[in-house]
Amino acid sequence: MERGDNHAGPQRVDAAIIGSGFSGLCMAIQLKKAGFERVVILEKAHEVGGTWRENTYPGAACDVQSHLYSLSFAPNPSWSRVYSGWQEIQRYLVNVSHEYGLRQHIRFGAQVVAADYDESAQWWDIRLAGGESIVAKTLIIGTGPLHVPQLPNIKGLDRFAGPVFHSAQWRHDVELNGKRVASIGTGGSAIQYVPEVAQKAAHLTVFQRSAAWVLPRNERAYTGFEKACFKYMPGWRRLYRSWLYWLNESRILPFRHPFFIRSFQWLALWNLRRSVKDRTLRKKLTPDYTIGCKRILISNQYYAAFNRPNVHLETDGIVEVREHGVVTRDATGVEQEHEVDALILGTGFVTDPLKYMKDMPIRGVGGQKLLEAWSENAEAYLGMTVNGFPNLFMMVGPNTGLGHNSVIFMIEAQAKYIVKTLSVLRGRNGGELDGAVEVKAETQRAFNEQVQKDLQGTVWQTGCHSWYLQENGNNFTVWPGSTASYFLKTLSVNQQDYNWSDATANVTVKDAQGNGLNI
Repeated sequence: MERGDNHAGPQRVDAAIIGSGFSGLCMAIQLKKAGFERVVILEKAHEVGGTWRENTYPGAACDVQSHLYSLSFAPNPSWSRVYSGWQEIQRYLVNVSHEYGLRQHIRFGAQVVAADYDESAQWWDIRLAGGESIVAKTLIIGTGPLHVPQLPNIKGLDRFAGPVFHSAQWRHDVELNGKRVASIGTGGSAIQYVPEVAQKAAHLTVFQRSAAWVLPRNERAYTGFEKACFKYMPGWRRLYRSWLYWLNESRILPFRHPFFIRSFQWLALWNLRRSVKDRTLRKKLTPDYTIGCKRILISNQYYAAFNRPNVHLETDGIVEVREHGVVTRDATGVEQEHEVDALILGTGFVTDPLKYMKDMPIRGVGGQKLLEAWSENAEAYLGMTVNGFPNLFMMVGPNTGLGHNSVIFMIEAQAKYIVKTLSVLRGRNGGELDGAVEVKAETQRAFNEQVQKDLQGTVWQTGCHSWYLQENGNNFTVWPGSTASYFLKTLSVNQQDYNWSDATANVTVKDAQGNGLNI
């Protein structure tokens, strides 16, 4: 198993972080800054990057401005564009892992299959796919929700004779030039790869279940002069980042008060009218729900792709997939088979933790599984801690996702808060990270009742079916307020919100091989 650049990985650590995307790297850096050196990052793949390592489809890019979609303490003055593609973001994350000395803390190819909390020892026993075990004082989940592809349940999909692949598992070895291609889905990934595929395919059929609201993107390359200013005038770069932040932050108002979001809807309708000339096609591309209820998409090329003679938008429901085509049925019951050579699934990701975390059981006090604790509603205090699971923290956990600003801001706030919490624990134990900290049940309950109350009346609750919601209708994804309000809530640790346990002395923990570890 790879263990980073120095091929050394600790067996017993203060903190084990799962995942090496933005969350995992930021968390490790903040821990090291605070003097926590016994840190390991467990990465199932063989390079850092998370989402930006996995999503390499044509046109893949971030919909948050580059200078804001980066760590505030690790600026990159050389971003080539206002909105960077996946290659630049991935390269940035690799560089960060080197510059901050994280490679020695990373164990590549280390897939976590289970984690159990040992109440007597107050440590986590983390098991890897190869059977190895790591004992950690603190377990931090930094995987994020967008990493398990959502595969559609379509009859006959496995019978298709040609190549079938999800956008997050792009087959770069499949030649699409001159082929009949079908794309199922019209979400955030599809609107980026559809214009690219349209330029290559002989014919592209886009199967749409529901239309998306698409706003124009202020897309352009930075000039050499701008990049020089960012590099040699750090004050200007910080001012520019601050301007981007507050520009995005102002967008929370229409999300919280749907009346004001009409301006976004008018802009999206104008974007549609100016981009698509055919009225019938425009009607098919017009959503039937309030803008913002689902994720708002941004693109300058998506609508224009449907003006091409080789692109067809299909809105009839899919009945099944056959060996050489996709069968749809219209409102009158008439079926039609669309012959295709390759099938692309732009169907998004599994965002419900009850589903995407099912293969990584996490057991807390009394052996209770985290997913059982979330059987009714997935919730955590500040999106980070769950009652019954001491010394467990989550990054971008329940109700900390955003619809208006950069999630990197939330990640940094969470990393600092976790470090502050662990520093309190360390201070209570004579300078050693020992004992346990667990959020109180009443604290968690009160916080999440307030979150759900704050969500009422917002655009996210206007009735559409989105990936923000669990099957029971609970919105477990979105933070209902400003990122500034979240920052203030995480600025300091209220020790009254937690139960603090003293260290347990003379305890022996056994790893997966039965070896005793004196702690």
